[in-house]
Amino acid sequence: MEHYKKNSLTLKGSVALGTGVMIGAGIFALLGQVAELSGTWFPYIFIIGAVISGFSAYSYIKVSNAYPSAGGIAMILMKAYGKTTLTAAASVLMALSMIINESLVARTFGSYTMQLFDLENNALWVPALGVALLILAYIVNISGNKFIGKTSQFMAFVKIAGILVFAIGGLWAAHFTFGDLMPTSANSEDYSAVNYIGAIALSILAFKGFTTITNSGDEIIKPHKNVGRSIIISLIICTVVYFLVAIAVNASLSIPEIVKAKDYSLAEAARPAFGNYGLYFTVGIAIVATISGIIASIFAVSRMTAMLTDMKLIPHSHFGMSGSIQKHMLIYVVVIAIALTIFFDLSRIASIGAIFYLVMDMIVHWGVFKHLRKDVKANGIILISALILDLIVLIAFLWVKASSDIFVVLVSAIGIVLVFAGEKWFLKKNKNT
Repeated sequence: MEHYKKNSLTLKGSVALGTGVMIGAGIFALLGQVAELSGTWFPYIFIIGAVISGFSAYSYIKVSNAYPSAGGIAMILMKAYGKTTLTAAASVLMALSMIINESLVARTFGSYTMQLFDLENNALWVPALGVALLILAYIVNISGNKFIGKTSQFMAFVKIAGILVFAIGGLWAAHFTFGDLMPTSANSEDYSAVNYIGAIALSILAFKGFTTITNSGDEIIKPHKNVGRSIIISLIICTVVYFLVAIAVNASLSIPEIVKAKDYSLAEAARPAFGNYGLYFTVGIAIVATISGIIASIFAVSRMTAMLTDMKLIPHSHFGMSGSIQKHMLIYVVVIAIALTIFFDLSRIASIGAIFYLVMDMIVHWGVFKHLRKDVKANGIILISALILDLIVLIAFLWVKASSDIFVVLVSAIGIVLVFAGEKWFLKKNKNT
C-alpha cells in the first residue's frame, strides 16, 4: 500500500466511505439488537442515535475543518493533549472499535449469506465466511486509493438503492399507513428507560462510521470544506435509510420475530413481504453492504494506525516483512479482526465496540472543549452537551450489560485498562526517541 496521497478522494468518494461503514454495520448487524432492547419504538431509537451522533460529529468537524489530516482522530487528540498516554490510549481505543466493527460486519456477512443455504452448522460457517470476507477486503485494499474510492462509490450506490427498494416495497406489502408510524404500547412495561438508553448506545455505534471520513483527512479534495460536508451528508443519508428500513421491518415482523432472527432480521422480514425472491434480493444487498463496509473500514483504520506509528504513539515491528508501514498495519488489522470474528458473536462484538467508542468519544469532546475550542471556534455548550449525552448513554449501557452479560463489561474494562497501562509503559520507555 502506498503512503496517503493528497486530493485522492472526491467528496462523493469520502461520502461513500462513510456511508459504506455505517450502513454495512448499522442496518444489517444492529437493527435486531436495537429492537430487542426497545421494542416497537426501535425505529425512533435510530433517530435519537442520529441526533446524538450529530452532537458528537460537531467536535470532529470543527477540528478537521481547521486541521485536516490523514491522522484524523489521532491528530485531534494530539492537538488537544499532546504526546501523552491519554492521546495514545484514546487513539488505540478508536482503532480497536473500528477493528471490532470490521469483525461485526464480517459475521453479519456470514449470517446473511447462510440464509441462502440449508445448512445446520452455522456456528462454523458464519465465522468462516466472515474470515473469507476479511481476506478479500485485504486484497482490495492493497490495490490503492483510486480503486477503493471507485469500488466504494459503486457499492454504496447499489446498496443504498437496494435497501430503499426493500424499505418501500416492505411498507407497500404491509399496507403501511401513516397511522402505523405511532408505535404500539403493548408490552411497553417490559422496557425500562435504561433499556431504551442502552438501545441508543447501539444505534450510536451504527452511526460512528462518520469518523472514517476524519481519518481520510487531507486525502479529500478541498478538505477544509469537504470533510465537514462529507460527515453531514453521510449522517443524513444513513438516518433516512435506517428509519425507513426499521419502519418496514417493524411493519412486517413482530418484536419476538425480530429478536429471534436478530442476526439476519432484514432477510427474515423479506420473507412474508416478498417470498423467496425478496429473501434472495435482501441477502444480495446485505452481501454488497457488508463487503463495502469492510473495505471502507479497513482502508480507514490502516491509515490511522500507520499515522499512530509515525507519531510514535504505538509500537511497531516489521516481523521481517518488506514494504511500507501502512502495508504492515493493514495486515495486523485484518489478523486482529479475523481473531475477533472467530471467537466472539455479534451481540458481544457490538457491545464491546460501543463501549470503546463512547469512552474515546468523551475524551475527544473534553479535549476539544478544554484545549481547542477557541482555536477552532467551537461552541462550548455543544461540546459539553455531546460529552454529557455520551456519558449518560455509556452508564445506561454498562448497567444493561452488567445485568445481562457481565462478561462484556469485564472484557471491555480489562481491555481499556490494558490499553492505558500499555501506552503509559510504551511512552515512558520511548520518551527520548
